[in-house]
Amino acid sequence: MTLLFLELAAMLAIILIASELFTNALEHLGERLGISEGVTGSLFAAVGTALPETTVPIIALLGGTASRAVNEEIGVGAILGAPLMLATLSTCLMTLAILKSRGMRGVIAPERTGFVRDLNFFLCAFVIAAGAMFVPHHAWQVRALFAAGLVCVYVVYVITTFRASAALVDSGHGTEAPERLFVSKLGLPTSLATIALQFAIGIALLVGGAKGFIHGVEGVSEALGISALLLSLIIIPIATELPEKVNSILWARRGKDTLAFGNITGAMVFQGTLLPAIGIMLTPWEPRVEVLTGVLITLAAAAWLRFNARRNGVVLWALLGNGVLYGAYLGLTLGR
Repeated sequence: MTLLFLELAAMLAIILIASELFTNALEHLGERLGISEGVTGSLFAAVGTALPETTVPIIALLGGTASRAVNEEIGVGAILGAPLMLATLSTCLMTLAILKSRGMRGVIAPERTGFVRDLNFFLCAFVIAAGAMFVPHHAWQVRALFAAGLVCVYVVYVITTFRASAALVDSGHGTEAPERLFVSKLGLPTSLATIALQFAIGIALLVGGAKGFIHGVEGVSEALGISALLLSLIIIPIATELPEKVNSILWARRGKDTLAFGNITGAMVFQGTLLPAIGIMLTPWEPRVEVLTGVLITLAAAAWLRFNARRNGVVLWALLGNGVLYGAYLGLTLGR
């Protein structure tokens, strides 16, 4: 058990280093391309950091274990556990990281139109995904329509986000890099090639660190005797989502609120559309109590964020409520 915890600590250190490399490269890439912080955070950062955990349900559904039932439980849990983690615990931890400097009545102020757009698209998509749970598995044509609808939602979201970029840059929301590119400190010039090099190193370390972290968490969970469904709903999202959202904490502490929240809400849209589309077609996708509880709490957390999206930002005390919702989920699920 001691070795497992040492592995977790080592992998977390790797992820922290990778997050610094990743965020620094992404800021330089956004500045070089002249795009808004909304595109950088909600699309580039969100999709980039979501790639490692996206592979978990896909690998599981393609035959991660010898048991099809276990594969489906892991797949469904990982797909739905990720948005739950993002909307609740990730948001709360980002808030706690800046609570001392800004105060309980302070605000985190992402660019409002992009923030609201992300939440609106996510709420629309996740309601569709939840509705698909009540469609019989044999009605594959109807399920296919739900899955296609989710893919279309994400395509429209990407197009809308890119279209808004130019106006946001003109209004002062362009991506800016506050520090030198890290690899340039080694004597290399700052160019698209070196930005891509550092970006690739950061992604590789994120993937490697996340996989090592998953291995350690799985070992701990097995030692504690946690079921496959609870593993996928609770433990796997903690291992895959939470470490990579260190990027949001770093950006929030630097005052880059649009990037910080975009990294979370953009990942919510990505993982609330494309991955549920896969789950609808490849798993029973049924409203089991544990699953439906997670879906309802995720929707409640996203709706709470949307309700508190004021013009001057989101007050920090309200965001602590998202952490309370995660605690409620744990209490309801583990207490059964």
